[in-house]
Amino acid sequence: MGKSKGISRREFVKAAAATLAVPTILVAQQRKTFKVALIGCGGRGRGAVHDIHEAAKLLGVEVKMVAFADWFRDRALSAGKEYGVPPERCFGGPTAYREVLATDAEIILIATAPAFHPVFVEAAVKAGKHLFVEKPIAVDPVGCRRVIAISEEAERKGLVAVVGTQMRHDWNFILTHQAVAVEGALGRLYSGRVSFCIGHMFATKPINPKTPDDLVRTWQNWVCLSGDHIVEQHIHNIDVACWFVGRPPQSAVGFGFRARRPAGDQYDFFSVDYDFGDGVHIHSMCRQINDCWNWVGQEFVYERGRTNGADFTKPKNSPIPPNIPRAQSPYVQEQVHLLYHVIKGKSLNQLRGLALSTAAAIMGRISAYTGKMVTWDEIMGNPSRNPAIYNLRLKPTPEDFERGTVEIPNEDVIAIPGVQAR
Repeated sequence: MGKSKGISRREFVKAAAATLAVPTILVAQQRKTFKVALIGCGGRGRGAVHDIHEAAKLLGVEVKMVAFADWFRDRALSAGKEYGVPPERCFGGPTAYREVLATDAEIILIATAPAFHPVFVEAAVKAGKHLFVEKPIAVDPVGCRRVIAISEEAERKGLVAVVGTQMRHDWNFILTHQAVAVEGALGRLYSGRVSFCIGHMFATKPINPKTPDDLVRTWQNWVCLSGDHIVEQHIHNIDVACWFVGRPPQSAVGFGFRARRPAGDQYDFFSVDYDFGDGVHIHSMCRQINDCWNWVGQEFVYERGRTNGADFTKPKNSPIPPNIPRAQSPYVQEQVHLLYHVIKGKSLNQLRGLALSTAAAIMGRISAYTGKMVTWDEIMGNPSRNPAIYNLRLKPTPEDFERGTVEIPNEDVIAIPGVQAR
């Protein structure tokens, strides 16, 4: 009988590798691809595009950019060139957002001047798109209530809506909130403080705007577009306060002024006492002046200790799904949460929470501008209590930009508490 011709170890490994290669290719071909579009191609918007690509890698899916929009079309074209999107899908001007929403994009990233957020979010929800929107959600009470209303429609449609308050996406904050605010690990909350005190930001000399383009290009310097820095920037810490207390404040008493800012029409600093009811007061302070003491953070005092919001990370029960990946950056984690819930078909709607926190920040700004106590009922509850505040819309509005009816605000003309309100 002849000698048996067995297979060598090398031949076996080679054959096994070839066999295993087939399902690997099939898996790669079956990876889900999500079509994404960006409205607002500045630094934060381009950053969000990078972040959603990183998030997709962590989740084992693909994202494909299919459209870009910006007030300035050259920015949209630049972004499109980087991501292989043809010029005919790169839109510019005040109605560019509508053209993006008419495309086949499934997910919309919104990172424009905050004044435009209510209009763009509403349009995205009505178009049936999942979305990510940067903070804050609005610049006035009318805008906040508009987003709350559209949030309910997003809920009914099963859309995923994630917002750019990064600390709500940071695992240390999520776990600490669960332990302290939900499970009561430190007992009753007594008080707290939140701060965004930094050096000067944005324009270093007068802007002298002449056109709507001038305003949009320098939006961070104008109350009508940014909401002032207590709303545009300090929203992060005010949001954490509302989150840990578990409700928005009942009233705000604040002050602030403009001391050294050379451009636009914003204040340099704010100090606000937020009364959350039940004896809980949170002190808010924010400042943008060089060569001063700085601190960005929060601290909450409980009956059995205190926390900065991220240092008590061992709750009894974690609210984080066990199969969701942890990103190194909260900016990427925002996009992980967005894609994860879209993939799983699970509900996640953060619009209402951001609207409430934004309204709290606006309440503090109005109090500082007017020198008066401002209540939650006045700006969000009872239309007849204080109609001037309840119906406040900063101008020019987003509709003014679309209609071409923008009136350029006066530079260095600010609210004078007790004399000239805004």
